[in-house]
Amino acid sequence: MFGLIGHSTSFESARSLALSLGFEEYAAGDLEMWCSAPPQLVERISVTSPTGKQIEGAYIDSVFVPEMLSRFKTAKRKVLNAMELAQKNGIDITALGGFTSIIFEDFKLLREQQVRATTLEWQRFTTGNTHTAWVICRQVEENAPRLGIDLKRARVAVVGATGDIGSAVCRWLSQRTGVAELLLVARRPQPLADLQADLGGGRILSLEEALAQADVVVWVASLAQASSIDASQLRRPCLMIDGGYPKNLDSRAAGEGIHVLKGGIVEFGSDIGWQVMIEATEMANPQRQMFACFAEAMLLDFEGLHTNFSWGRNHITLEKMDLIGAASQRHGFRALSLELPAQVASLTSA
Repeated sequence: MFGLIGHSTSFESARSLALSLGFEEYAAGDLEMWCSAPPQLVERISVTSPTGKQIEGAYIDSVFVPEMLSRFKTAKRKVLNAMELAQKNGIDITALGGFTSIIFEDFKLLREQQVRATTLEWQRFTTGNTHTAWVICRQVEENAPRLGIDLKRARVAVVGATGDIGSAVCRWLSQRTGVAELLLVARRPQPLADLQADLGGGRILSLEEALAQADVVVWVASLAQASSIDASQLRRPCLMIDGGYPKNLDSRAAGEGIHVLKGGIVEFGSDIGWQVMIEATEMANPQRQMFACFAEAMLLDFEGLHTNFSWGRNHITLEKMDLIGAASQRHGFRALSLELPAQVASLTSA
């Protein structure tokens, strides 16, 4: 059995979801009430692979909203309580989605294994980052040529290069895709230098320098609400993969020749039939589309790999990406692609 731990995109959307689910007290409650509210197992679903295997799963709402991020103790408690609920319900493998994964990593929740009388069993949980990294690389490889970008001659900037997903993307693009040059961008100098040494190449640049030179930008760091990008400095065409959370790059970088694709999102081959995910996430086709991290829990359950497949920072290997990528294709998932205007598609195909 697989589990998904998620949350709404805002306090207002969370209250709306609570009302639709019949939780009137939540819908009417203020943020203080929500800070103390326990997680809820709100939906059970079944998913069938093209192989014929059927699995059962559950969606757990952590009752966390982004407005709580500044309340460190609250954020930590929300994630740990949701994990405890998943374990108590006997779920074999559960994916942390959205901010729950970020909170787990950044707030170092591995130190907090005990939740009341429950000792969390780490092998029951995954961040889903391996599948996310594989999907983002797939999106680069499939969509760049559609824009006339030859990756063997292209410069690819990875913003957030030293993170768990970012470093895996760098390794894949360098060793498997064979891009002409990697441009490495991150906040801290020493991890960047370490990554460059590990890769045996790549140029360390500031964000502004990298954006001006890149044919492809893989964005796997959060873009602050107040931040903006000078679109006039970007190359044309430019493929931008928005792999951060929240996904707001399309509102920060817009213009002719700039193509922004929501990164780390997959589409299943048939309708799943869930209801909560339709309202809890913002997907173009919510019955089939989901974050790749969520799909990782499904894939691990399909494969009978009930283990913390993605765990810790910078532990993603190319071999693990190969394994989860093959499973993703076998069980009917495909990476989200650009929807190109007809005139662009005809030009690039020519």
